[in-house]
Amino acid sequence: MRTTTGWLAGANDPTLRRATLHRRDLRDDDIAVRVDHCGVCHTDLHALRGPRDTALVPGHEFTGVVTGTGPAVTRFAAGDPVAVGNIVDSCGKCAMCRRGQENYCAEFPTLTYGGTDRHDGSPTLGAFAREHVVREDFAYRLPAGLDPAAAAPLLCAGITVWEPLRALGVGPGTRVAVIGLGGLGHLAVKLSVALGAETTVISRSADKAADVTRLGARELLVSADPRQLEAARDRFDVVLDTIAVPHDLGPYLRLVALDGTLSQVGHLGALTVEAMDLLVGRKKLTSAGSGGRAGTAAMLDFCARHAVTADVETVPSARVNEVLDRLSAGDVRYRFVLDLADLDHAAG
Repeated sequence: MRTTTGWLAGANDPTLRRATLHRRDLRDDDIAVRVDHCGVCHTDLHALRGPRDTALVPGHEFTGVVTGTGPAVTRFAAGDPVAVGNIVDSCGKCAMCRRGQENYCAEFPTLTYGGTDRHDGSPTLGAFAREHVVREDFAYRLPAGLDPAAAAPLLCAGITVWEPLRALGVGPGTRVAVIGLGGLGHLAVKLSVALGAETTVISRSADKAADVTRLGARELLVSADPRQLEAARDRFDVVLDTIAVPHDLGPYLRLVALDGTLSQVGHLGALTVEAMDLLVGRKKLTSAGSGGRAGTAAMLDFCARHAVTADVETVPSARVNEVLDRLSAGDVRYRFVLDLADLDHAAG
């Protein structure tokens, strides 16, 4: 077994503490990655503070440098900059995997943390740690020109919004509305604009108007103002809903144009929809999650060509518990990223 240092929360304990972690020895197709930067996702917060009876190391959007390779590895060598997301394996055989949609694997993909290794049955531990071991097929070359810290959130937040934007054919001539301007939403705006779409932001208040303009969106609609929503009725070809808590979809479905689509990517729980909100205008309701290997690689290449990265606040990893408290309070614009280099130093 390999050893490294990371941030571990005990069973039913939300507090992360520095600990020695164990990684598997390199299998033939594995690479070892020195983790330099890891984004902090709402999923991490929910996993830590929700009910569980096992220890947890969060972190599933990270960048770093290859430090070792298994004997069958062909795509990477020591020193290569890489990025890894929230999926680290899949069955490779089902219809979804054969189509390059490993994110929808029929046997469920192996998650970067909180999952079960498909070979030895051990629990997967995330990237709030100085080293990670991963199959080379689920690591991606980090394109030159992408800042490693600002690129880390692309591997979860970025691919989460890229998947529906590409599946729905967003491009020049498409009218897109993004609901919510947080970690997901600000990247959805950047990607939509870079794809050439006419992009609007829908937010609860007008306090982010300057950011809306800076990100390249055409306008801001304030969802608390029913007159603004009524004026935008039936306007948008694609509405991308990034709100992470239960909410009424009706007002947003009414913004969707004839034969348009509302894609819900923020809240993963139960939804209640009035059929009439879909019927009037032949509107569609869909969702998406993460991305397959080909889609993730394509997103990274697109982001490099169009200089798209996340707006981040980079923080030493020793402040991780403070970061989680601030994330819970919504005190971030727009993504926290941990710098793991401080794990090289002796604990104080």
